[in-house]
Amino acid sequence: MSGQLSGKVAVVTGASGGLGAHFASLLAREGAAVAITARRVDRIEALAEDINSAGGKALALPLDVADAHAIGPAFDEIQAKLGTIEILVNNAGVGGEGLALDISIEDFDNTFAVNVRGTYFAAVEAARRMIAAGVEGRIVNIGSIASHTVLPGLSAYCGSKAAVGMLTKSLAREWARRGIAVNALCPGYIETAINDAWWPTEGGQKQLKGFPRRRLMEASDLDAAFMMLAGPGAKAITGTLVTVDDGQSLPGGG
Repeated sequence: MSGQLSGKVAVVTGASGGLGAHFASLLAREGAAVAITARRVDRIEALAEDINSAGGKALALPLDVADAHAIGPAFDEIQAKLGTIEILVNNAGVGGEGLALDISIEDFDNTFAVNVRGTYFAAVEAARRMIAAGVEGRIVNIGSIASHTVLPGLSAYCGSKAAVGMLTKSLAREWARRGIAVNALCPGYIETAINDAWWPTEGGQKQLKGFPRRRLMEASDLDAAFMMLAGPGAKAITGTLVTVDDGQSLPGGG
């Protein structure tokens, strides 16, 4: 690793596993001090211990972004312990699966509370601190191919990720002269805790065979694009949705 983020302070939400944990480790390897936040305290504490043992710097902090009022105080604590927040990775998300005729009001509301409201207010709280400190910040919202592609049976999830895409553009425009780059990384299907029970099923195997390359992606396939958006490479990139999906959203892929 190049250590291109040496001296930076990064926050990753939803970092108890999957892509969040992967991105937190990547940021630490690139030299950033990383605040690892999520609801599952045991997991983020274990990840922080692994990073610190490997010579990195990490802080585990409980945070449920669905509780928007908790985000500001959490970011205050992060800044007090690590320094000015310069990078935010809005990774916290829930699946929101279910046909429109079946999904409950509570599940719909939870999907938007985490995926949209949590993303929005975490970005606002991070930007508030970046602007106050006069730093060129980076906000990377983790979207999905669902931000621009219909995924059958996932209308609530698709709606929430489409909202993340437009929030990314709107906030980028609002903070353009403040030196904050706001972008979204939109991955294709990667096996994570959210979807790992699906792929071995008959329906999952059928879906997999419909992908142009008939395979799932690996988390590391996102690394180059992620580092571009989180690091110096985003100096002239803002309001952009970067899709990395192995061609999964191409029409007629089967």
